[in-house]
Amino acid sequence: MTEKRSVLFNSTGVKTMQKLPLSNCKSLLFALAVAGLALFAADMAVAKEKVRVAGLTWPGYGWWYIIKEKNLAPDLDVEYQAIEDPFQSFSLMSSGQMDIVSSTAEFAPIGASQGMPVRMMAYGNLSHGTDKIILRPEIDGPEDLKGEKVAVMVGGLPQIMMGIYLEDNGLPFDSVEYVNVIMDQAAAAMIGGTVAGAELWEPFGEQTLKSVKGSKVVASTADPKWAKSAIIADAHFINADWAEKNRETALKALKAMYDAIAYWKKNPEEANKIIADGMKMSVADVELVIGKDGTGLDGGLYPYTFMQAAQFCGVAPGDPPFGQTNGQMIEYYKLTNSWWVKFGTVDKEYPPEKGIDCSLLKDLYESGYRG
Repeated sequence: MTEKRSVLFNSTGVKTMQKLPLSNCKSLLFALAVAGLALFAADMAVAKEKVRVAGLTWPGYGWWYIIKEKNLAPDLDVEYQAIEDPFQSFSLMSSGQMDIVSSTAEFAPIGASQGMPVRMMAYGNLSHGTDKIILRPEIDGPEDLKGEKVAVMVGGLPQIMMGIYLEDNGLPFDSVEYVNVIMDQAAAAMIGGTVAGAELWEPFGEQTLKSVKGSKVVASTADPKWAKSAIIADAHFINADWAEKNRETALKALKAMYDAIAYWKKNPEEANKIIADGMKMSVADVELVIGKDGTGLDGGLYPYTFMQAAQFCGVAPGDPPFGQTNGQMIEYYKLTNSWWVKFGTVDKEYPPEKGIDCSLLKDLYESGYRG
């Protein structure tokens, strides 16, 4: 048999020569090769690009759980962190600790006013009945709200919806006292009678109506006028600094989100279960918000497909649904900005480019992607 020699050391530290059969040498080389492949595979797994996402515990942001469960972004490590205070999420984004935030859509002018690297990159879900203004039984109509307390999320869309409702009914937007609470607290305030009315989203609206006999819905985003204005909605925001340095990763994450929405539309029962498990909600509550059949029309929230979001941003031809117009994102930004000036949240009108960025949607559309 052909032999090779290897250099070893004996117990006294003196070099010795030992014969090593060639077959053993081949086995050793094979083992090293296998180990090397295993290490390479481990390195590839470790090399997944991390994408840090934050948002409320809300079915309309459940796409991020579908991405993970169905492996729709195999080379990304998408981490979703449920944070119930949107301002905390945006603060983390501003400090470089968050890459994407799914939140209600009104924050862009606020971020612009503070010089944050926060950009609304896509219109997300239209509230199509999930948001309601509910009055307690002793309040007969809007005129009885004057001087009363109403529960809203100050600095959020519930405050804007309440302001629009008051003005539409001949009352100044500041004729009430706005009590700043998150949704479960708003429902508790209505049930306890410490406020006269509230803007509530599901499932808290339904809970309030069941718990407070005689309470009534006086405004709902199921009304076509709210849908056309697109004012009450969710959006997806991106850290502009991170996106500039990680453009391809940002595009992959955005594409995966729309792939998840497409998966939900085709497989709503399975996808709703994934969202419920991820959000630690009941399937019934998920269905109450986004529906059972994948159309987005049998719940209270209408998720925008890639093409509809691209049309809303004005980077794809055609008009978005509900009587909205191509490129309405700009008008949406200006509308929310004007309301924040009214409420004193921001000091002036800020240029849209300081708060929105449709270029990621544009790049995806021009790449041939259609969702």
